[in-house]
Amino acid sequence: MVWPAVAFVVLMMVFPLVYAAWISLQDASLGTEPRFVGLDNYLNLASDPEFLNAFRVTWVLYGVALAMQLVLGTWLGIVLNGVKVARHLVRTIAITPFMMPPVVVGMMAIVLLDPSVGIVNWLLGTVGVPPLLWLASPRWVLLSVALIDTWQWAPFVGLIVLGGLQSLPASVFEAAEVDGVIGWRRFVYVTLPLLGPTLLTAAVLRSVDLLRFFDLVFIATRGGPGNASTTMNMYAYQQGFEFSRFGHASAAMLTLSIVVLCTVMVFARLRRALSY
Repeated sequence: MVWPAVAFVVLMMVFPLVYAAWISLQDASLGTEPRFVGLDNYLNLASDPEFLNAFRVTWVLYGVALAMQLVLGTWLGIVLNGVKVARHLVRTIAITPFMMPPVVVGMMAIVLLDPSVGIVNWLLGTVGVPPLLWLASPRWVLLSVALIDTWQWAPFVGLIVLGGLQSLPASVFEAAEVDGVIGWRRFVYVTLPLLGPTLLTAAVLRSVDLLRFFDLVFIATRGGPGNASTTMNMYAYQQGFEFSRFGHASAAMLTLSIVVLCTVMVFARLRRALSY
């Protein structure tokens, strides 16, 4: 009875991974016969300035977006936990952004952040701030993409935090109140430490998506301006589907997979250390 499920997993996961690993050891391009080159593709990645830039962009975008999503998501979870009126309606509205397809979010961002007719620059102009090239400036593009992704996925983190808050023992907070630990001190010294495993779970789930950042970048910036928002995933896409360097692209994707796996393992170890 188990064999059909095992065969499905092998067919859908193991075989593509093994095949990609084999292609990464080939000099494989469109219209040419694949030639075994060993680790040359990986060595070329290490000396390719475009890949090194994509590696840096991936980590910068990951760090900024993850930090904002954890902070705003925690705040949103606390707010939702305290809502008493129309609780289900408020929660439904709050989680709407991460239910939207990334393509829709990207198109919305292009319209809202348009330097000429976008409402964001118009609102900033009403308080005397000059218009900014949000998605067209190397200075602002990563922050813009991080803000867009945070708008979409901070509610997801908030939902996880809300579940964590509702599972915390009430006796701990009652004891803290008796001892006079209230307000921000209760959050810092009681709530936040107890939420540690929950926040690390949210960090793991968001890390997998943020390190593989592609869809929003593809729609909103195409990796531009120049290569200012070219992530590792975007770089691999360009190498494989625009330049037909399939071996090089496979090596980049496997490198990204190793980065994601190592990051998740670090968070998983931290979560086990904080579990109670």
